[in-house]
Amino acid sequence: MCNKFSLVFLLLSVFPDFGTGRAIAETTDTETVDRGRYLVIITGCNDCHTPGYRASAGRTPEDLWLTGDTFGWRGPWGTTYGANLRIVLQGLSEDQWVKYAQTMTARPPMPWFNLNQTKNEDLRAIYRYIRQLGPVGKPAPAYVPPDEEPDPPYALFPPPVSSSE
Repeated sequence: MCNKFSLVFLLLSVFPDFGTGRAIAETTDTETVDRGRYLVIITGCNDCHTPGYRASAGRTPEDLWLTGDTFGWRGPWGTTYGANLRIVLQGLSEDQWVKYAQTMTARPPMPWFNLNQTKNEDLRAIYRYIRQLGPVGKPAPAYVPPDEEPDPPYALFPPPVSSSE
C-alpha cells in the first residue's frame, strides 16, 4: 500500500531535488544566463567594453569580454572609455543594476537612452551573464575632460553639425 508519505519518500530518494525547485531554478538560470550572453552580443556591449573586439571582428576570447577598454572615444564631451562591466556589476545587486540601467545617463558614445528602455527581464539576464563571468582585470581609464589630451589610441568624433547649415 502506497500512502502519500511513502510516495514523497520515494520521489525524494530517486529525485533529490524534487519539491525544492532546484532543478527548475538551475534550468531557468542557465536559460537566463544564455539569454544575457545573447543580448550582450546583439546589443553591441562588446564593441566598447571588450578590448580588441571590433578589430578582431568579434573573435576576442569570451574570458576577455566586458573587461573594459583603453581605447578612447574623444569628442566635444571629452574622452570616454568602455567601463569594465565585470568589476562594475560586482558592486551592484541585481535590483540596483536594473534601477541604474533604467535611469542612467552617460557621455557618448554610450547609448544610455537605449539601455533605459530595456525590459527588466533582459537587464536581469545581462546582469546574470556578466556576474557569472566573474570580476577580472582593472577599471578602464578615467574620463578625460575636453581641454586635456588623452593618451592614444582614441577615435576622434567631429563636433555636431548645427541645424543652420
